[in-house]
Amino acid sequence: MVSSVFPRPARRAALIAAILAAALAASGCAQVREMIAGDEPATVATPTSSPTPEIPFDSEFSYEGSVSLSSSVGDELEIDLDVWAVDPRRTMEWSPNDEKVFGFAVNAVDNRVSERAVLTDKRRVYLSQVSITSATAQESGSSTSPFQFMADPRTLVPSDTLRSDRGLLLNTFQGGLLVPETPIQQLPADTIGITLNFALTVWVEGAANDDASFSQQTVYQSVPVAIFAEE
Repeated sequence: MVSSVFPRPARRAALIAAILAAALAASGCAQVREMIAGDEPATVATPTSSPTPEIPFDSEFSYEGSVSLSSSVGDELEIDLDVWAVDPRRTMEWSPNDEKVFGFAVNAVDNRVSERAVLTDKRRVYLSQVSITSATAQESGSSTSPFQFMADPRTLVPSDTLRSDRGLLLNTFQGGLLVPETPIQQLPADTIGITLNFALTVWVEGAANDDASFSQQTVYQSVPVAIFAEE
């Protein structure tokens, strides 16, 4: 009487093949060879993800491709500065020789009221001048100032943007400064980083809808940017 559709030798071969297939799927070829030989299975290393490239110049901007900074100019009143990479968008492609383009925006937020509050309920902030200087970090230990930018913000935006003799209005939904593209030209060949130093001259209203309460101050912010050697 036949107990299976396969003779015993064929059935055993099929069983061994099934075991090997399962072992291959679970453990890999090297481990299966050791199992067949009767040795202890070898330890299989767990794959790990590639480490994040080390940035030789401390730069949050270069990790994220952008940075957002806030400065207090009054009780619950702040200036927001946003800076981002435009070209190349991958900041790890920023090298000394090629042109590097960034954009930036400046706005004011009065946290005492809703962002959608009417302007007369907000403490107004006007931007009268934008200045950016730079300082390189170089492998030689030298430092230069290859990039400079200075402008009256009223010349950088459409003529219908809200403004006054004090400058360009920054308050959210009523104004703000957007500079979409600003180029940085060639840097010294051994540059590993450049720090952009922003100086924003502003007129700040002390009480909402009170022209007599304005006072002037300057906001300073620095944005370090790593620069990478060409491969």
